[in-house]
Amino acid sequence: MASSCLTYNLKNMQSSTQHKLLGIRNLTESTYILEVERKEMEFEPGQHILMGRADSIHKREYSIYSGTNDQNLELLIKEISDGMVSKNLKKLMPGDNLEVEGPLGFFGLEKKMVEKKKKFLFIASGTGIAPFHSMVNSIPGLDYTLLHGVRYASEAYEKEAYDPEKYILCTTGDKEGDFYGRVTDYIQQHQFDKDTICYFCGNFNMIKEAMDLLSKKGFPSEQLHAEVYF
Repeated sequence: MASSCLTYNLKNMQSSTQHKLLGIRNLTESTYILEVERKEMEFEPGQHILMGRADSIHKREYSIYSGTNDQNLELLIKEISDGMVSKNLKKLMPGDNLEVEGPLGFFGLEKKMVEKKKKFLFIASGTGIAPFHSMVNSIPGLDYTLLHGVRYASEAYEKEAYDPEKYILCTTGDKEGDFYGRVTDYIQQHQFDKDTICYFCGNFNMIKEAMDLLSKKGFPSEQLHAEVYF
């Protein structure tokens, strides 16, 4: 992803600051992780930042990939062929400056639900997995199931970060995942505890279809939380 939220609360915006790029970790030919100095930024898992090159007026929203206890910020980014920001960020070198605003947004787990040991179902397509990576790495003992939809198993970005019994890779381009088909196919074919709190991040069409399916399975709207990117 360039994970880009459709909306965010302008009241939550902060003045921009410059952060140095510390490194780039390539996961696939088009997907990479930027490691950026944190400068003691405090954030909640699930939030995002607005980021771009310091020498450019162009910025884009990216979900924070790192955990709240990590020393540096990490952002999971997919290079888009016509994406001005994602292509330019990939050309940066360690030591270059980035312009950062944030953290922003309210896509996060309710503290009282975590304390009550509620079950969570995380549903992501592509790099929409970023906020869930932050949640899992920030909250020890979280009771979750993560459905990750991609085309190929090679796009299971750093899946070793998740409990293998809680991570389900859904692939449509090969049969090397845990489930052959879309995450919505998996949802349609399986049952879930009605007390589960569901979070969605990724493509709009996936989110809409997944929410509709779970609504038909009896999940009330207050248990369905979405973050949309395009």
